[in-house]
Order: sequence, then structure tokens, then C-alpha cells
Amino acid sequence: MIMNQVTTIIDSDKCIGCGLCISVCPANTLSLRDGKACVTGDESIQCGHCAAICPENAIQVGALDPSLTCTTFEEQADWLNFGASDIQHLVRLMRSRRSCRNYSQKTVPREILTDLIKIGISAPSGSNSQGWTFTVLQDQKSLMTFGRYIMDYYKSLNRMAESFPLRLLSYVLSKDELGKYYRNYYAKVKEGIQEFEEKGTDRLFHGATAAILVGGNTKISFSAQEDALLASQNILLAAHAMGLGTCLIGFAVEAMKRDPSIKKHFNIPVHENIYAVIGIGYPKEKYQTVAGRKPVKIRYFDPIDSEG
Repeated sequence: MIMNQVTTIIDSDKCIGCGLCISVCPANTLSLRDGKACVTGDESIQCGHCAAICPENAIQVGALDPSLTCTTFEEQADWLNFGASDIQHLVRLMRSRRSCRNYSQKTVPREILTDLIKIGISAPSGSNSQGWTFTVLQDQKSLMTFGRYIMDYYKSLNRMAESFPLRLLSYVLSKDELGKYYRNYYAKVKEGIQEFEEKGTDRLFHGATAAILVGGNTKISFSAQEDALLASQNILLAAHAMGLGTCLIGFAVEAMKRDPSIKKHFNIPVHENIYAVIGIGYPKEKYQTVAGRKPVKIRYFDPIDSEG
């Protein structure tokens, strides 16, 4: 478990010695002494459980930023109890969120993009490392600049894929990666590049006016990818609730993974990896009902059956 410096402060005058903070501390940072909670450990994951459960508001965790309250809407800071939320509304939100590929030209205010990130980081992370990173492209000019770097990568990849000797070499040395790309993506990518260059048609971002690049600091987190994707899901759902459309741009993620120079152009450090690129804008789509999903096979493990 990744530990951090202890920044927990307990006001002994307010503390009533209920012990709730100790019961939820995952790092054994706190204990009761003389009927009062106090800091006795030298390690903490800075999760804030102790402060959140204290009935007397006697605990503060200095490492946590109190200014992360959203500004474009009024938040309710009181904790929502288990089972107290509307599951029907939650499921409806989840199933209503769809990938948007038709946007208006209306720009997304910077304050909303910032609030989306604040909502994103309410997601869980491995050992509470919170090693996620966010790079915001807040206008179409920045987005198109980014798109050209992505397109240049795929131009180069397509030239390689056109070469039969290189595909054959890939088959022998890298499990046919280039051949799979050639068979599954080459033609569509080539068509998309041509449409962009000849007609200005944006088949990468579909007219989105902003994007959030969600990454992870590999120096901080051993679960950087999972953490980034959990934060991304929060952003996707929150964007829908705020009247925005979103679309995950997997081609951009793959290009940045294979061409580190793209990160350099946007001042993204070498030790940060991008795991999700979210196109964002005001949608020109309106659906009538939620869509279904492909059948899912659920596997339940029964230890009795496995022994037999």
C-alpha cells in the first residue's frame, strides 16, 4: 500500500472520543488516548474518511484541497447515505449517456470543463494515490492542432501498413500487429484522412469543441490506467447531466501511446500516460429511448461445484 505523510489534525476540544474515525481509518493512523482521538501513526493514505465521519467536525486533513467545490452549480456537501439515492434515476442517466457525434458550434465554458474534472476526481483510486492527470483543450483551434498530430501519426502508420514486406515482418516479430491494423482499420483511416484534407470533415472529434485528456502519473500510481478510466466515467456521466455530449476517442489514445512526441507538443511529461481522450461539446442529437446492449455472459463461481 502506498502511504503518504500524515497531515491529519484533530481538535481535542471538539473531539468527544466516539472512535468513529478510528474505525474507518484504513492505515491505522489514529487511536484513542485518554478518551480522545489522536494521531499516533506515521503513515496515511489521506483518504479523508476520518474527517467525513466525525460528528463534531473535529478533524481536518491538510493534504485535501477544500476549494474543489464546483462553481457552475450548487453542491450539496452532506453525505448521501447508503440506499438513499434514486436508483431508477441513476440507471436512467447511465443508460441515456451515449457517444455523441453531432455537435453544435457553441463552446463549452472553461468553468464547466473545470467542474467536470472536479467531479472526475471524486472517483476511487488505487491506495488513494490520486495520480491522475488532466490536460484540457478548451477550443476547436487547439483540438484541430491536436487532431493534425494524430492524423500525421496515422498517415505514417498507413504507409507502413501498405508495405507487404513490413506486414510480413510484423507477422513474424510482433504477432501480426501491422497486418491486423491493415485488415481492420487501414481503409477507414485512409478514408477519414482524405475527407479531412479534401473537405475538412472531422471524423476524429466529430465537431466537438473541447476535449479532456485523462492520464496517469506512473511515478505516483501503480494503477494509473484504472484510476484514469474510473475518473473518465465520472466525467462522461456528469457531462450528460450538465447538457453536454461526449465521445471517447480511442484512436487518439493509441496514437499518443505509440508516438511519444505528441505528448511533448502539449507539454505532457514523459512519466504521464494518456488513457482516455474525451471529446466534449453541446450536442445536436436527441434520442427517444435508451438503447439495449449485447447479451452478457455472467460467470458465478461456486466453490462447491469447483471441488466436485
